[in-house]
Amino acid sequence: MNALQFKNGQVRLADVAKPSRADEAIVRVLLSGICNTDLEIARGYAGFEGTLGHEFVGVVEEAPGRSDLLGKRVVGEINAGCGKCSLCRAHDPRHCPTRTVLGIHGRDGAHAEFLSLPMENLLAVPDEVSDEEAVFVEPLAAAYGIYEQVPLGHHTRVAIIGDGKLGLLVALSYGATAGTALLVGKHDKKLAIARNAGIETCLLKDLDRSANNSFDVVVEASGSASGFATALDLVRQRGKIVLKSTFSGEPTWAASRVVVDEITIVGSRCGRFEPALKLLGRGKLDLSPFISDEFRLTDGVRAMERAAEPGVLKVLLRP
Repeated sequence: MNALQFKNGQVRLADVAKPSRADEAIVRVLLSGICNTDLEIARGYAGFEGTLGHEFVGVVEEAPGRSDLLGKRVVGEINAGCGKCSLCRAHDPRHCPTRTVLGIHGRDGAHAEFLSLPMENLLAVPDEVSDEEAVFVEPLAAAYGIYEQVPLGHHTRVAIIGDGKLGLLVALSYGATAGTALLVGKHDKKLAIARNAGIETCLLKDLDRSANNSFDVVVEASGSASGFATALDLVRQRGKIVLKSTFSGEPTWAASRVVVDEITIVGSRCGRFEPALKLLGRGKLDLSPFISDEFRLTDGVRAMERAAEPGVLKVLLRP
């Protein structure tokens, strides 16, 4: 089968064997989405080599012992645990010490014609959710996953730094479920997506510094050191900063300010898929403005180049 791989420092289209893992489902990929993490892996983040991609929607073609899954349209949780540790026994393998992660760590990913995942990782996609919506479940779950870690309610003052895909999804998911937030970014065209959904936005250059130290929670989704500095400016004493971005390199930050103002720093990675699917099923999120382009999988190298261009949001691959 065809697969878009990162190996020996290069992204390339490869002809590889169809995946086969004992007791796992084989899924035929319908659509996959290129994520910033894919781009960072191609720059050296995580030390991963193999088939890229972790955002997908597909159809189950093989499901040993689970005939009820055959032919079903599915998305899949990306962390596959050992099944034996206390975390896995609690049905949460996201931090299993020996987990593999689809397209990121120890497991070939979704930018391919087929992929393999444990049956328990798969969730059926409701009929009312299109393929083009379902492919966003993983990043939407990551955005929505903040709720697991930080209490957010109608009276919580929330600011979000970054108008890329993740920052926009955090803003839209929060606006559709809890309350209003301020989204701060550098690109008015991207901020317009949030404004059209009723989210308050502000260009970074126009940010009113009288708002400094006034937000209960600040979500840093820009993936830049300057974004973290802005978050430190906006968060109140004893407030919380949620870090959502993954990127290569070693950032620097003002540790003394964190200590003096007693700020809590929360790392936030993967979220649960089920709440994200339910949110999509309610039909309150219009994700079509996020799709910048679509390529055939065989044009995957060009698709990765396109995804790295300034101003581009989501680039999809169709096998």
